[in-house]
Parts: sequence; C-alpha cells; structure tokens
Amino acid sequence: MEIEKIIDLLPTACQASDLPLPGRAEGKVRDWYTLPGGRRLLVTTDRLSAFDKVLACIPYKGQVLNQLSAWWFDKTRDVIGNHLLSLPDPNAAEVIEVQPYPVEVIVRGFITGVTKTALWYRYSLGERSIYGYTFPEGLKKNQPLPQPIITPTTKGGPTGHDEWLTVAEVVTHGFVSAAEWEQITDAALALFARGQEISTRAGMILVDTKYEFGRAPDGRIVLIDEVHTPDSSRFWKTSSYPQRLSAGQEPESFDKEVVRLGYVARGYQGSGEPPAMPPDFWAEASALYIQSFEVLTGESFTPASYPVGPRLAQNLKKAGLLP
Repeated sequence: MEIEKIIDLLPTACQASDLPLPGRAEGKVRDWYTLPGGRRLLVTTDRLSAFDKVLACIPYKGQVLNQLSAWWFDKTRDVIGNHLLSLPDPNAAEVIEVQPYPVEVIVRGFITGVTKTALWYRYSLGERSIYGYTFPEGLKKNQPLPQPIITPTTKGGPTGHDEWLTVAEVVTHGFVSAAEWEQITDAALALFARGQEISTRAGMILVDTKYEFGRAPDGRIVLIDEVHTPDSSRFWKTSSYPQRLSAGQEPESFDKEVVRLGYVARGYQGSGEPPAMPPDFWAEASALYIQSFEVLTGESFTPASYPVGPRLAQNLKKAGLLP
C-alpha cells in the first residue's frame, strides 16, 4: 500500500471503540464488551503500544492483528483450542468468555531485544542468570538459543507493568496450579514449534512470541487474545538473516521491533516522555504490518473502509450483535 495513502489516513486511525454494549473494558490495544450467552466482543483498535505505553494509532494495524490472529487460530486448533467464534468485522472478534490465567507465556528462540526486559539487554549488562536460566559466556546478539525457553510474566503486576517470573515461580507463587501450568507450557512450546514451521515456509523466522491462555466454562485450557502477530511476536526475514548476523547488523524485521528500534535510535528507552515521530515513520510501520500479514498468510490484504466506527457498527448489526 502507498505510504502517502496511509499518511492521509493517520488522523482517522481507530483510537477507541464506543458501542452501546455493556461491560466495556479497555486494554493497551483491544476494547471488549459483554455479549449474552457467555460471549464477548473484542474490538482490536489501531493503538500501538511499546515500552508499556500507547505511542500512536496507525491505520490498518487493528485489522491486521484481528485477521492474522484468526488465521493462526485456524492453523493451530489441532494443537490447542481457542476462544474464537467468528469475525463479524475486520476489526472485531466474537469469542467465548473465559477466565484468563494471570500470566503471559513468553517463548524465546533467540537471544535478542532492546527493551529492559529483553534477554539480550540483560545479558549485555553482564547478567548470566536470567529468568531462572543460566547462559554461557560468549553469546552474540540475535543468535539462536540451543532450544526455545519459556519466560513468564505477570499481567500488570503491582507497578502496573509486567513483572517477570521464573517458570517455577508461576506455581510456587500460586498463579497457576502445577497440573495446569504443565499443560500450558506444553501447549506453548508446541504452538511455537508450529509457528516456526509455518513461518519458515513463508521465508520468515519466528524469533519469540507471547501467548495468553484461559479456562473455558467447560474447564478446557484454551488459547486467547492474539497469536503470532507483529505485536505479539518477533519475525525476521530468513534469506538475509545469516549475512546480517555475521556482519553484526540487525536482522530485517517484520514486526513492532522496528518501532522500538526507531525510538532507541533517538535515545529513548522507555523512561519519561517519548519523542514525537514523523508521519512517515508511522505510515511505514503500518505498511510493514500489512506486509507481515501477506507474507505469512500468502494472501492479499484487503483494506477495510475508514473511519472504523460506522463500518464496525453496521457490520455488528448485520451479525445480530448490536440492536
């Protein structure tokens, strides 16, 4: 998609939804509402968060996340069930209501990252015992780990930010029972393996990702929120990765890391007021999200109409989810 067209749409990016439905709540990226019959409506906005802050709203980001998650839910349902019932709109999902587990499951296949919680950032400061794992000397940024590891975090924590845990602490601190945690970690590693397999066929490397799980009304553990999107995952271009690694260059990214790196290049690491970024920076980020969708799925992205609000309401009425 042309950068100029995306720039023109920046003022109309979906900052929030406002629907005549009960139980409205808001996360960093999604708004959700209560529906009858043990269901919820998730609206994926165009909000972009990094460094635990909402930094901007960029066109089509919400549509990419919503539709790409639905694609991955379908590709992984034999690994573990999920909460998705339908997509009544490009930015909305009808899901079953579940009890979310209070931890996010981060699976890492490489040592990388620039934020203060990233594996490479902490290793570069001299730490060798990180997230309950011991790492040897001599590792290089962006190289693969011997095998994927799980590094859980809380959701929000006492400070309002995600707080890291070791795998053992999830159980010993009472967040999840031992039996359920075993099922969750087994599912997370299997999901990551499936994600890497499919991404490899698309010419991409699935580097790391975040999963969320919940307990369905019938007691099943299911995958929720989103899966293998440019927001929740890190993707690199396979063909250029070896050369860039050898040269000490950053891999070609197809995810939100380009936004983080743009801020880091301006000296921002997450503390204080973030610097203002030009419109073309955000338009290029939007185009990258779209490209990620197309490369991973092998499908063409069909941009939905803007502004999102009127179209969303119309589609929800057609689906019988709005009066």
